[in-house]
Amino acid sequence: MATTALGLQFAKRALSMTAPQTMATTSQRFMSTEVVRNIDQIKDITVKPNNSAEYVLSTVDRVVNWAREGSIWPMTFGLACCAVVSDEWKEMMHCSAPRYDQDRIGIVFRATPRQSDVMIVAGTLTNKMAPALRKVYDQMPEPRWVISMGSCANGGGYYHYSYSVVRGCDRIVPVDIYVPGCPPTSEALLYGIFQLQKKMRRTKITQLWYRK
Repeated sequence: MATTALGLQFAKRALSMTAPQTMATTSQRFMSTEVVRNIDQIKDITVKPNNSAEYVLSTVDRVVNWAREGSIWPMTFGLACCAVVSDEWKEMMHCSAPRYDQDRIGIVFRATPRQSDVMIVAGTLTNKMAPALRKVYDQMPEPRWVISMGSCANGGGYYHYSYSVVRGCDRIVPVDIYVPGCPPTSEALLYGIFQLQKKMRRTKITQLWYRK
């Protein structure tokens, strides 16, 4: 009986010590979620035009963004199944085929990073390939965006616990759009590109340059 009572006392003490930490951690998570949700609102507030010159520049931004979102030139970085392995899983290549025909919306794959404004990382990124990914990204002109395609590129996927795999390409380059799936369908990739077009529409490069 004495042993049981002592065990209950230790359990109560442990619960009293860990409960506030758990609540604090949960609140921090909720706070971080709210911050992430309100990022776009904060951007819109801080980049609103303040004078006549900025109103003109906002129109310039709209025209430039309209042209940019209608002429996306991706730099293909196909590493594994999502891009290059089997006939069933060439989802990135299917987007260029007649069924989906991404050329009709101005998406043309380029073979050099110096002519690309978007990089599609498709497949498993290994530690040995990570420096090459960063080098290609650094060669792309500004502004540039990155689409992470598939579970392996998003977080390591099936090979998450492998010693040689990077657990997400966002550890090497900043990622703008995540396309989930193993592999994701061509429709999912196109939807990710459409979301990227919306993000391009909200950029205010000229106004930010003027304020500097």
